[in-house]
Amino acid sequence: MRNACVFVSSVVLLAAAGLGGCGGGSKSADGTGGAVGTGGVTQATGGTTQATGGTTQATGGTTGTGGQPIGSGGVAGGAGGHPGGATGGHAGAGGAGGHPGTGGKTTVVDAAATDGPPQTEVTDSGTWNLVWSDEFDVDGAPSAANWGYEKGFVRNEELQWYQPDNATVSNGILTIAAQKVHILNPNYQSGSSDWKKSRQYYDYTSTSMTTSGKHSWQYGRFEMRARIDTRQGSWPAFWILGDSTSWPQSGEVDIMEYYASKVLANVCTPNGGNCTWDSTNQSLSSLGSSWSSEFHVWAMEWDAQHIDLYLDGKQVNTYNVSTANSTNPNPYSTKKFYVLVNLAIGANGGDPSNTTFPITYEVDYVRVYQKAN
Repeated sequence: MRNACVFVSSVVLLAAAGLGGCGGGSKSADGTGGAVGTGGVTQATGGTTQATGGTTQATGGTTGTGGQPIGSGGVAGGAGGHPGGATGGHAGAGGAGGHPGTGGKTTVVDAAATDGPPQTEVTDSGTWNLVWSDEFDVDGAPSAANWGYEKGFVRNEELQWYQPDNATVSNGILTIAAQKVHILNPNYQSGSSDWKKSRQYYDYTSTSMTTSGKHSWQYGRFEMRARIDTRQGSWPAFWILGDSTSWPQSGEVDIMEYYASKVLANVCTPNGGNCTWDSTNQSLSSLGSSWSSEFHVWAMEWDAQHIDLYLDGKQVNTYNVSTANSTNPNPYSTKKFYVLVNLAIGANGGDPSNTTFPITYEVDYVRVYQKAN
């Protein structure tokens, strides 16, 4: 929907159009993991037991059998418990759904957090204390205390009709399942020039969840563990927008978005009615043949100086907050931001007509940590 875009990238410049025409795109206001410590990690079936640097964290009930210890810098992902890899932001190597935690920051979890998410994470940036999370441990609809929903056609002339019904929680996993349908658009107006009204039918449904009006934060470590569908038509995202301000003055950080065989990490510098995007991408082919079948950890560490973005513990983008000082005010130093988790279909995601549905987006957890004052 918005065009004139300038890309600035510390790693890769994007020429492809993003959300609303560039990079992470013009998502309107309508709307990690890391290398494990030495000493190896053992994860057994039936739950999760992991030792990091000599510290043991038990998550998800009793420990089963069949865990396989490996050496420094990896996690043996067992069956059962959280699917693949390890919880608490540690990337697993060699296990179902894990991913090698090469490079990036070393994360140490709080040994006292034996029931629920780690209460503390320690990275190169300091000590982070858990202030909010959704572990998706209660089957049924996502927690109404945590999430609201966008509805209908929302942005970017995407194909999906957003509704809450496509998001369900089961066995500790949130699944957003986009479906192929053929349903009359209740807002249809013959001859309308508004794309939201000119479509007589909608042919896909999906869900966009948001903490807007419920939870927002200034600064912190925002973290998600998820598995994304990388087939044609899929456009999942994990992102934040500033409170109570229209886009782009709200600012926007796409901690994760995927489309066109690329995994992106983007930060918007508001520039008049559009964004200048600091945007990086990694091609799907560069990540390995099994990448799409695995769970991965995306994270953002944001303070008054920097916004750093990570995939499986590897820093993939960094942004100087002062870059947005020409904005009045700079959203990244003055605003609280809320979280969005959504699965769009079409537009930048490509033509989904030959894809077998459902297209799915599976989320293990979303967590927010902040530093102690």
